[in-house]
Amino acid sequence: MSKRPIQRGRPLGATTFDAELAQAFGMAVRALRTERGIAQETLANMAVIERSHLGKIERGEHAPTLSVIFKIAGALECSTAVLMTATENQLTEGKVSL
Repeated sequence: MSKRPIQRGRPLGATTFDAELAQAFGMAVRALRTERGIAQETLANMAVIERSHLGKIERGEHAPTLSVIFKIAGALECSTAVLMTATENQLTEGKVSL
């Protein structure tokens, strides 16, 4: 009996992207960044991620990985819990528009 080959990644057609959540997270990052008076490019350099990627995260076009969330939180000098609470606040206040 032969084993089936293991296929990496998500099954064809599956998606885990949640636009509303991505936008709420992006708005939270942007709010914390501007509150601290940090330019987008500076934050990207501090987090060691591409500026264009950070821009897409802030606009809600990309959902960041767990490692990127930790990098952004570290660059903002806050905990990931603060970042997630800010995201939850964006969702509950209904500021996210699709």
